[in-house]
Amino acid sequence: MKGFTSMTSPVLPSHGRVRPLGLAQVSLTGGFWGERQAVNAAQTLAHCETWMERLGWLANFDRVADGTTGPDRPGWSFSDSEVYKLLEALSWEVARSGDAEAEAAIKRLTARVARAQDQDGYLNTCFGHGDQPPRYSDLEMGHELYNTGHLLQAAVARLRTAGEDDLVRVARRAADHVCRTFGPGGTAAICGHPEIEVGMAEFGRATGEQRYVEQARLFLDRRGHGTLRDIPLGRAYFQDDVPIREADVWRGHAVRALYLAAAAVDVAVELGDDDLLRAIERQWERTVARRTYVTGGMGSRHQDEGFGEDWELPPDRAYCETCAGVASIMVSWRLYLATGDVRYADLIERTLYNVVAVSPSTDGRAFFYANPLHQRVAGRPADQDEVSPRAEAGVRAPWFDVSCCPTNVARTLAGLHGYLATTDDDGLQIHQYASCSVRAELPGGQPVAVDVETAYPQAGTVRVRIAADADTPWTLTLRVPAWADGATLTEGGQTRPVRPGPAQVRRAFRAGEEIVLELPMQPRLTWPDPRIDAVRGCVAVERGPEVLCVESNDLPSPDLLESLVLDPGSAPRAAEGAVLVRGRALDLADRPWAYPAGPLDEQGDDDWFDVPLRPYHGWARRGPSSMRIFVPVAPQERTGA
Repeated sequence: MKGFTSMTSPVLPSHGRVRPLGLAQVSLTGGFWGERQAVNAAQTLAHCETWMERLGWLANFDRVADGTTGPDRPGWSFSDSEVYKLLEALSWEVARSGDAEAEAAIKRLTARVARAQDQDGYLNTCFGHGDQPPRYSDLEMGHELYNTGHLLQAAVARLRTAGEDDLVRVARRAADHVCRTFGPGGTAAICGHPEIEVGMAEFGRATGEQRYVEQARLFLDRRGHGTLRDIPLGRAYFQDDVPIREADVWRGHAVRALYLAAAAVDVAVELGDDDLLRAIERQWERTVARRTYVTGGMGSRHQDEGFGEDWELPPDRAYCETCAGVASIMVSWRLYLATGDVRYADLIERTLYNVVAVSPSTDGRAFFYANPLHQRVAGRPADQDEVSPRAEAGVRAPWFDVSCCPTNVARTLAGLHGYLATTDDDGLQIHQYASCSVRAELPGGQPVAVDVETAYPQAGTVRVRIAADADTPWTLTLRVPAWADGATLTEGGQTRPVRPGPAQVRRAFRAGEEIVLELPMQPRLTWPDPRIDAVRGCVAVERGPEVLCVESNDLPSPDLLESLVLDPGSAPRAAEGAVLVRGRALDLADRPWAYPAGPLDEQGDDDWFDVPLRPYHGWARRGPSSMRIFVPVAPQERTGA
């Protein structure tokens, strides 16, 4: 499908199996995601700017402009990128709501950024000025090109929402500088943290400058040949160990690997490189099958914020960085647009509810950085006036020493409605279920207008009401999630079963018609692959798209969490505000040696009790707690089942 028109969208390929809808064509009208998007607008955006001002990250730009910067510059080398991610989030928010304060913030921040740009287009507050290290003197860890990539993504958002302005002009000069410095005939180098590639590719789409896409391809082709110096974590940390076309799985630093994969899909689509696209599909398949948590989280190692080996998925040491969840969605969305395969939308749903939604607090001013599946010790309440030095805390913190996740959440939620639906030449496809309004037009001029009403994920009814008459038939496609065995579709007074995958209705619709998708929401047990050693003998519980967890503050005694076992022969059942499973505690009396000769004694059959489970995205919202998703099961022969 070719000939996409320019519109407001975070990702806009020139062709693909389906086309994304612009942010002006889809709007959230309430519910789970509408509420979170509203909190993001009202609280998170200003929260991010306040912290960056307080810590001097914004003043870094002023000091470069004034010639007063030096080795005492505050923040890590990548702190510039947080300003750019905030600018991107603000741009999507202005497109969504027209908010005057967000528009003023864009102009205020852009002015400070623009003053710091060198005459030749170079823009960075950590290198190249005063007593700072020279430009590009630490490509492994300096993040200069990474920062520029986020600047370009911010400029894409601004260009598509407001047209050419000062931010876009700053980004053009920066992109041109990169092409001169690292293009053909320039320095044959790459950045240790991929991001310039995806920024260049999308900026090339937005501006119509093919040379930017070609520069992204050049960076991709250079990676995997040992260009960067080796480090104790190995070159896999940078994805510089294996050429991207030859790799079979994602490895190393998870966010870096996923940003690189997103760029590879962009380049493959724009340049018609089917081999490159197939390589990313192959890597996605194996990584999802063997290196991804039940939450959709990616990254099992703290030491390198990275992927482990196949089946290395420990729940208590899971890193599952929030930024990796955002990056996973970036890759899967691009793959879906290119192929139309709904398995990518399935993973997006899982990751949205069980990684992205987990991170922000209810008020949008505190965040999880890492998202473990088992918290052994309840965290301590976070000081709301202090920076958290640690990513793996058991409570949400207002800001981090490395604070990439708050701004990544902010830009994702601000543009989230751009990931709900698509069109093709034949009709409209709805992928993520939220109360929303869709107003679009097919290539032949046929309007498609629907309003979606749903309490999803609390309830499984998705009601799609047609809002405009059609002169000719068109196809409405609803995604039935992979977990939704037993779903039904009602239209025209007839109800029929629908299998997981695309469910379609085609005709010349009339305004007022309703199509109702009923998704089965009964809770279900989820068993891990036995090759995942860390959770062998355990079970998780899911309901709809939500992974559930046990929290210590729902148990008769918080200490029971470490001795809890579940009865696998007793089906979980829905209750008011929770799901109940049958469980009891093992006898875990203190012993002089942790490895007794025989099995532990269990308590009697009359000691079973109902164990409440709640959505994982809500854990620690009622105060610090210990928590687990996978719970050991009691031996079948001892349960009487």
